[in-house]
Amino acid sequence: QVHLVQSGGGLVQAGGSLRLSCAASGSIFSSDVMGWYRQAPGKQRELVASISSGGSTNYADSLKGRFTISRDNAKNTVYLQMNSLKPEDTAVYYCNVRRYSFINLDYWGQGTQVTVSS
Repeated sequence: QVHLVQSGGGLVQAGGSLRLSCAASGSIFSSDVMGWYRQAPGKQRELVASISSGGSTNYADSLKGRFTISRDNAKNTVYLQMNSLKPEDTAVYYCNVRRYSFINLDYWGQGTQVTVSS
């Protein structure tokens, strides 16, 4: 089992920055991919960014250049640095661990609200 605890988030003005953190407890495998998703009101949850233990990253095209994902394997922690925030970035952000196996498993954090005011 994997338990994810998120921190960070909150209210920021447009153009500002925020950093999210997500610490995982339990067994994290080197093959696990850690990432961030977000869900805005009335919209589906979408991928923000993901990162492998080797540092390979994947970003939503619309967020490249503004958001940076990083991972500390020793601490089983993933971070999301969000810069130049826009009101449309307002959403609940969820940490995720995806475990690829015979049956792929997804573990989720509790979610944290990010609100960007104009």
